[in-house]
Amino acid sequence: MIPKSHPTSPSLALFDLDNTLLGGDSDYLWGQFLVEHGLVDADEYEAANRRFYQDYQQGVLDIRDFLQFALKPLSAHPPKVLHRLRERFIMEKIEPIVLPAAKKLVECHRQRGDRLVIITATNAFVTAPIAELFAIDDLIATRPEFANDRYTGRFTGTPCFREGKVERLNQWLQAHRLQTETATFYTDSHNDLPLLNQVGHPVAVDPDPKLEQIARSQNWPVLSLRRGTDPAVIDEGTSQA
Repeated sequence: MIPKSHPTSPSLALFDLDNTLLGGDSDYLWGQFLVEHGLVDADEYEAANRRFYQDYQQGVLDIRDFLQFALKPLSAHPPKVLHRLRERFIMEKIEPIVLPAAKKLVECHRQRGDRLVIITATNAFVTAPIAELFAIDDLIATRPEFANDRYTGRFTGTPCFREGKVERLNQWLQAHRLQTETATFYTDSHNDLPLLNQVGHPVAVDPDPKLEQIARSQNWPVLSLRRGTDPAVIDEGTSQA
């Protein structure tokens, strides 16, 4: 399942999360979970959640506006309540969409001795336990602000989105004395083109139409984890999607 272009010695394996390792979007599903359990105004919140998700798909998402919307519910409850809600969310919404082929891909890299990193725009409150499902210790995600023993509803630092994902990764690389030249990055979204163009080994996974077109023109590997394809090797420029 690892592309032939991947370096033969242990390296860095970067994984987008939503619609890549998962068969859905955890950020969007968290919003749906809040609606279904009466924790937000159903009509208003669901409409906004859907609108922001469409903006993301179209590549026009204002990440700061979205985070103001998405993180606000965290400020409405104490951490103990939020953690209980999150446990239920993981069980109800996330565990059913963990892709078996994604777990196999992660294990292939783990067995090679690669450094495994999930890098995602979705905030760390939602994604930290999802990274644990894949037994991946390193998570680079948008950081919700936490002060005075509560979430504030704001974020800290640079949102881990588009060019911000590159910035956040570069900060992490400097701290760990690693480089992107031999890194492999798996993602479904054209929003990740800034990072795809940064790494030595970009791979499109069940890509959206724009990313698929670009991947084919650049002769990048394309594979499908949703279909559960598990070839031993994906040739560059070939499609399993």
